[in-house]
Amino acid sequence: MARSLRIEFPGALYPITSRGDGRERIYISEEDRNLFLNTLSETCLRCTWECYAYCLMDNHYHLLIETPAGNLSKGMPLLNGV
Repeated sequence: MARSLRIEFPGALYPITSRGDGRERIYISEEDRNLFLNTLSETCLRCTWECYAYCLMDNHYHLLIETPAGNLSKGMPLLNGV
């Protein structure tokens, strides 16, 4: 099933979730979690996002992101390209 259309505008808040393929684990070790958090931090800096909350589960993550520039689609490939 295709993802629904993403509406983007400056100052929007987005609840974001992403799950591993086939619900497989995406974080095997604490090092994996730290790598993701570093990537999230770099993405927030590059895209001027604000991350208000995150939750890293074994096979998925949840984020609450504000996009002051309305550029969610610019940063998602950076975030999920890990």
